[in-house]
Amino acid sequence: MKLFGTDGVRGEAGSFLSAPVAMKVAMATGIYLKSFAVTNRILVGKDTRRSGYMIETAIVSGLTAIGYDVIEVGPMPTPAIAYITENMRCDAGIMISASHNSFEDNGIKLFNAHGDKFSETIEKEIENIYFNDALINKSQVTGKEIGKAKRIDDVIGRYIVQLKNSFPVHMTLQGMRIVLDTANGAAYKVGPTVLEELGAEVIVLHNKPNGFNINEDCGALHTKDLCNCVVKYRADLGIALDGDADRLVIVDEKGEVVDGDQLLGALGVHLNEQKKLQGGGIVATVMSNQGLDDYMQAHDLKLFRSDVGDKHVLEIMKEKGINFGGEQSGHVIMSDFAKTGDGLVSALQVLALLIDKKQSASKVLRPFSLYPQKLVNLHVKIKKPLNEINSLDEKLKELDTEGIRHLIRYSGTENKLRVLLECKEREKMNEKMDEMVKFFTKALNE
Repeated sequence: MKLFGTDGVRGEAGSFLSAPVAMKVAMATGIYLKSFAVTNRILVGKDTRRSGYMIETAIVSGLTAIGYDVIEVGPMPTPAIAYITENMRCDAGIMISASHNSFEDNGIKLFNAHGDKFSETIEKEIENIYFNDALINKSQVTGKEIGKAKRIDDVIGRYIVQLKNSFPVHMTLQGMRIVLDTANGAAYKVGPTVLEELGAEVIVLHNKPNGFNINEDCGALHTKDLCNCVVKYRADLGIALDGDADRLVIVDEKGEVVDGDQLLGALGVHLNEQKKLQGGGIVATVMSNQGLDDYMQAHDLKLFRSDVGDKHVLEIMKEKGINFGGEQSGHVIMSDFAKTGDGLVSALQVLALLIDKKQSASKVLRPFSLYPQKLVNLHVKIKKPLNEINSLDEKLKELDTEGIRHLIRYSGTENKLRVLLECKEREKMNEKMDEMVKFFTKALNE
């Protein structure tokens, strides 16, 4: 598809994602939804990027132009938009965010009336409408049929209640010291509020968004400050969110980042011990480490793998009747409490696990060893189809012969080629990675 990637529409704000493009995406979405409309309301939220003002205004214009009423809720985490869309009985929800990307980018994520991300099939239908100028012109309304928009500033309370309800009612965070990095993003208010209301002493980092500092040397992708502060303040745990708070990275009391697969394993087995895990297993992506497979098998549980992207994880979860899954990168989905990855819901479940086990994070959250794994991101100007790269098949067969698991894919949100290798022998893996980087650098610049 030309517009939609692995997580909605995303690109440089004002360039790829201009105001006219945002307005047209909104109109196409509204046209698609018209035949399913129940309340004729669509919820719109955003993160803290300066460009959110431009895109939000364009989206509101597009939706009202075809007769939809719009509820604007301002800066809110992506999972909050998914929850509130259903809670307020809206026909759909729209989140304006480029997640973990820097401020120059922005994006549009779409949710249906139940708070689920639109499927690729629906995105394709919306994209077809987007390029149908005759239909878009025909669908615009006049007079009393033009929609209206209003801003509501108090919906944060609904989401806070939902978050607190996901935490065991018999537990409290009293006596726990937590360092929270909100990445100057959408959870800069709600994150500290929830943890403090549950009794924790909270030290907050990077909670002063100015429109340009979202994810800048902070948050889930840049944990140096968080690691240092956990040690400095002798905290029990460090929590890092990304710009729209759908991703979580945990730092233990020693100031060391917990691997995402180890986190999934620890939470999955704990849920099973509590008889709260459904479907006899968990879902992860093709990126997850083989060590997670081994750990699940050791506990008579299955690991199902999906394509990269939390919506793909959720699809397999629904297909297999499983209520827990996630991505190595930090998207953790607990469908009993959230319809998409929710960094704060996941953080609360980690805290509940630590309280239940009465042990430190460094002991509880590293329950198995990882196979050596390396991921390299190569910047590319053009995403040349992998099946058109000469000699690639031979290179991959060579890796298979050497017993090296591999995953080669383009990013769905950035101009990057991701090369992942995994092997029990680290030296062999590093040697082969050097070869693959040289191979792709040459092949993609010919």
